[in-house]
Amino acid sequence: MKVGFLQFQPILCDVEENINRISKLAKSAQKFDLLVIPELANSGYVFVDKKELEQTAEEVPTGYFVNKLVEIASEKDGYIVCGVCEKKGEFFFNSSVLVGPEGYVAKYRKIHLFDREKLFFEPGDGPFTLYNVRGSKVGLLICWDWIFPEATRSLAIQGMDILAHSTNLVLSYCQTAMITRSIENQIFTITSNRIGIETNGEISLHFKGHSQVTTPDSERIAQASTDIYEIQIVEIDLKKARDKFLSERNHIFKDRRPEMYNLLTEKKEF
Repeated sequence: MKVGFLQFQPILCDVEENINRISKLAKSAQKFDLLVIPELANSGYVFVDKKELEQTAEEVPTGYFVNKLVEIASEKDGYIVCGVCEKKGEFFFNSSVLVGPEGYVAKYRKIHLFDREKLFFEPGDGPFTLYNVRGSKVGLLICWDWIFPEATRSLAIQGMDILAHSTNLVLSYCQTAMITRSIENQIFTITSNRIGIETNGEISLHFKGHSQVTTPDSERIAQASTDIYEIQIVEIDLKKARDKFLSERNHIFKDRRPEMYNLLTEKKEF
């Protein structure tokens, strides 16, 4: 299976320019089965007022940006996961969509909001769901979801092969942590991060790039630069994600002791 990422710099509140940048890059890429594009790719990230979201957010799946993604997926005969600023009634969600040659497939709303996202977005309410992409089982998470291992594990115990992870990373931990997520769940991960410095009023953020693909045996088989528009497509062997034995006697899921983990599902005051 051929999978990869598209790394670019969205322009704040310029949906048309953002889809044009994505389209140009995607059309130049070699054939792919699954391509992952960064978080909030239609809108940019550094909002200071909800009016900015109203300019860029759209209903899913009927909006302009999602329909353009479908056109690209159809032309390339591949599947795309991409971050979208979503509007539903009076509420906004930090979402990802999965589209393919046949059209819109599904969406995921980010469950764990990061920092100032809480000022603008409603948290998603799941559930964590897998989708069939050409015989592979693909799960979707967005950016800060990475720091909660329960999120990836919730997808992995359902049989996930590939985690499609759209991000706008400003911290430097995730790329290393995704190697651990790959090992502990024996999955492939595709982290597609944006690049550039985005400034709005007094707020400025530097996005770190380094999009990557990681394997169940802890390899980075692709990694981008910190500041260059890039598409990388690599071939993966799904059989590696379906062998959950790490030794002759250790199966990472059969060895679990759920009865010992009750604290994980209890609400605590911190």
